[in-house]
Amino acid sequence: MAKRVVIDPIPRIEGHLRIEVEVENGKVKDAWSSGTLFRGFEIILQGRDPRDAWFITQRICGVCPVSHGHTSTLSLEDSFQVTPPDNARIVRNLIEGSQFVHSHILWFYHLNALDYVDVVSALQANPKEKSLQDVQARIRKFVESGQLGPFANGYWGHPEYRLPPDLNLLAVAHYLEALEMQKEASMVTAMLGGKMPMHMSTPPGGTTFVPTVEVMADVLWRIKKIQRWVDAVFLPDVLAIAPHYLSYAGIGKGVGNYLSWGVFEDASFDPKKRMLPRGAIFDGKLEVKDVGAKDVTEFVDYSWYSDDSGKRNPMDGRTEPKFTRMGDKKYSWLKAPRIHGKPMEVGALSRVLVAYVSGNEKVKGMVDGTLKALGQQGKPEVLLSVLGRIAARVLETKLVVDAMADWAGDLIANIKKGDTKYFTNKDVPEKGQGVGLWEAPRGALAHWNVIEGHRLKNYQCVVPTTWNASPRDNKGVRGPIEEALVGTPVHDPDKPLEVLRVVHSFDPCIACAVHIIHPVTNEVKAFRVV
Repeated sequence: MAKRVVIDPIPRIEGHLRIEVEVENGKVKDAWSSGTLFRGFEIILQGRDPRDAWFITQRICGVCPVSHGHTSTLSLEDSFQVTPPDNARIVRNLIEGSQFVHSHILWFYHLNALDYVDVVSALQANPKEKSLQDVQARIRKFVESGQLGPFANGYWGHPEYRLPPDLNLLAVAHYLEALEMQKEASMVTAMLGGKMPMHMSTPPGGTTFVPTVEVMADVLWRIKKIQRWVDAVFLPDVLAIAPHYLSYAGIGKGVGNYLSWGVFEDASFDPKKRMLPRGAIFDGKLEVKDVGAKDVTEFVDYSWYSDDSGKRNPMDGRTEPKFTRMGDKKYSWLKAPRIHGKPMEVGALSRVLVAYVSGNEKVKGMVDGTLKALGQQGKPEVLLSVLGRIAARVLETKLVVDAMADWAGDLIANIKKGDTKYFTNKDVPEKGQGVGLWEAPRGALAHWNVIEGHRLKNYQCVVPTTWNASPRDNKGVRGPIEEALVGTPVHDPDKPLEVLRVVHSFDPCIACAVHIIHPVTNEVKAFRVV
């Protein structure tokens, strides 16, 4: 007999996500993903000066504000018909790169790892190194205090925790080191962007910050510090942990459709030449198709919006909330975006797949090398899984931090040559429209704007978790997380650890996809979640 399991809210993500699954014969038979708080930034922006948008939209999320700011800026530059100078491109790439590195390290060690690392088991290890002995002593104090905080995941003794005690201890030690690496990445954003989060230096037209050689030398020192740690700790951790969970190379495939808008600009500003290029993969066939903003349609058949809000391209999009109740046909505040009517998975796996299939030599070498190290040589299809999402984000961290060192060197060379152009001014048009297609760490991000009378008439965002955690569409087709959950083995429905692993592999950010604000009064709502 099927059993309904509800996890509300999902822990260790940004925002509040409700996941409901139906478990039958030890596997997930059906799944529902519900964003449970309302999103309203599109309404807030109506009637504002367009130049406000890049700054306001950063408040959509405290983890990936940089990506929202850059996407909004690209959208406005499309409306203003302005291209930033090359120096500004490099500064933006550096700021965005630090955002990616920060987010990927945060996700792997502090949001995702506790699904695989049994902290209490680390007490059984017998470390020889003084540093690991000190970490073990700290863990013992936590356990004895009974106040484990986020480490009290409730699943100790679950047979799906497979790491030996020594590896559990090492992972906890690196959990603590990762906090320091996050700080260094955020410092790069703060130095080039004025502060972090919500940086201040990349409005439409370029960047308002003009770095010196001294500042860039400090930036480069921090980048190289992160580089060394990624090579010495992050990559080895994945290669050490992955063999214990190779079964997850066959779990959580999902819809088999992958979208990347592309990220990190090339000097040509051609989105197909970005370091991670634009493109889409459909039906699990490893070939890349061209896609664009006009191919997106949003549906609201299962979402709490008026029917008139759906079946539209976001350029003509509407955000008209109409809540009924949980249990009706409608069950989420997330809309259901589709490309050519198909649900699309977005994120590091999508970016890496599109780059790999497009023939990016660096990505191909990294992916093939990782598959060989895991004993999966010549089997890129194993990436279409939970394990593939994890591997893709780690490989992407390496790719990005290495590129950041090159970009910093390029900028230093430009400064020494006396190149001081960082901004191209352009007035707000009386009328116009534009779209910015970019990537946040969690996946494809797009902002649309319509300007009339020098003011924003309409503004719409389709963010990564709107894609991944979307509900069913007008044809009843599940969203990517829902589909990935179907078929997942569940050892104990009362301890649905496997469900968390699948969901966390997408790194949902409901703070991006759903916002807590009253659509009429703009009153911010506060909730106590027990």
